Amino acid sequence: MNVHTLALENFRNYEKARFAFDPSVNLVCGENGQGKTNLLEAVAACSTMRLFRTAQKKEGLRFEADHAFIRADFAAHDRDFTVELRLSRAKSMEIYKNGVRQKRQADMQGLLKTVLFCPEDLMLVRAGAGARRRFLDVALCQLRPNYARYLEEYNRLHDHKTRILRDSEEKPSLLNLWEDFSLRMAYFGARIIRYRAYYCRRLLEAAAAVYADIAPQEALSGAYQTVSSVTDPFADAKQIEQQLAAHVYAHRSAELAAKSCLSGPHKDDLTLLLNGRSAAAFGSQGQVRTCTLSLKLAERELFFQEDGEYPVLLLDDVLSELDRRRQDFVLNRIADGQVMITCCEDGISDKLRAGAVFHIKNGKII
Repeated sequence: MNVHTLALENFRNYEKARFAFDPSVNLVCGENGQGKTNLLEAVAACSTMRLFRTAQKKEGLRFEADHAFIRADFAAHDRDFTVELRLSRAKSMEIYKNGVRQKRQADMQGLLKTVLFCPEDLMLVRAGAGARRRFLDVALCQLRPNYARYLEEYNRLHDHKTRILRDSEEKPSLLNLWEDFSLRMAYFGARIIRYRAYYCRRLLEAAAAVYADIAPQEALSGAYQTVSSVTDPFADAKQIEQQLAAHVYAHRSAELAAKSCLSGPHKDDLTLLLNGRSAAAFGSQGQVRTCTLSLKLAERELFFQEDGEYPVLLLDDVLSELDRRRQDFVLNRIADGQVMITCCEDGISDKLRAGAVFHIKNGKII
């Protein structure tokens, strides 16, 4: 799986640019603020249908521009595809596959698979639960198209129910909708929980093996945490749905008082342990970074196991944040598949054996 070309117009600080990538390692060089991360964000967006630095897609527009597009030509599963994302200040993003407009974002997620690793991810272990949920969701939306649809619908219901709870004091009649939204959220939530449980089990097994290669004297483990009433997240979806419904009914009064949704997989977390102790609470900075490295490299391996081909690996200035030992470990693990790496200097080009090197300045290739 690899991206052949990428065309940008009015995206971030790129007025107009076209990149032709090598199927192996691509090095993107330039000083800070020149557009290196913007380039990786565009590639990732063609996979996830979202911008990883903002929830508002219109923020991807170049200053004073009203329209923008990202277009990628890529190969996946021995076939060639084109995906185009059209951004606008006035309307929602439009998605085209091979020239045909797609109705739903979820229908396109995962056709091109990517794994993104940026400096902020190095604190994934110590970040809030929301960061780890996003980490799981980005991977699962690419691996399982149905999961993307379930998550999209669950989030829509969650937003509506939250508005109902917040506005119920002024409009008490809105609470007549509470039960219907709660039951529908339980339906989709049950399916989300099952997907997450199975994925987390595989992810933790793979991450533990990677961690053992870096630090054989330590053991990485973890657990997927969901709603307390769910006795078995691997159980039949109907059973989980019933347990979720029971939990939300038991917390109805608390939800009305808090005016927010207190029960459901939007509260899930992935806990990580080192030698049986909380990595977030007791892990050193080096151990925390090794945990994140292990999770990201494990994610890449799971994609390969699923498809028989590696996803496009996007490394956004990560190597500069790692010590020499961890740098070498990462570089030794990414010999196969297409890789795009950003850095401030191109001195590591020979070490990476880069097939293509791009020098970026002010959103232009120089």
